[in-house]
Amino acid sequence: MFKKSSLFLFILCIILSCCQSAKTPFESEKEKQIITKKLNDCFGWARNKDFDLFYSVIANDSNFRSITPYDKVKFGIADVKQGAKFWVDPRFKAVSHQIKDLKITFSGSHNNAWFYCKIDDFNTWEGKEINWENTRWTGILKKRNNDWKIVQHHFSFAHN
Repeated sequence: MFKKSSLFLFILCIILSCCQSAKTPFESEKEKQIITKKLNDCFGWARNKDFDLFYSVIANDSNFRSITPYDKVKFGIADVKQGAKFWVDPRFKAVSHQIKDLKITFSGSHNNAWFYCKIDDFNTWEGKEINWENTRWTGILKKRNNDWKIVQHHFSFAHN
């Protein structure tokens, strides 16, 4: 009896170790590159007014949150789409953006990530500059169907 149970435990250990080694290792640098592209797309879409690109990087549901230094907090994708009228207007022109000092941290499950950076976002309205410079940007991304989506982000202006 002892030999059979020992053999069973030995085989079980081998099977479990094989299953464990078959998992794909988490590649944080590769995932950080993917997230960095998503974050750049969150601003870069505006140059060509590529709303499909913009909507592809944010959570397309009522749980999405966008908090800006302005009075209105956007709760859900419907609020974002309502606010898109500003960007569609031909008087708005996106010029360029730059993400600086980006820090990305992953949860233990590797299905969530939070980030911090500063953003310079250069735009014009009727030819006049309406820039955000050294704006703090923080947020959370969630991996859904193997694709990173921004589920919440917050912008703030530093006061000196």
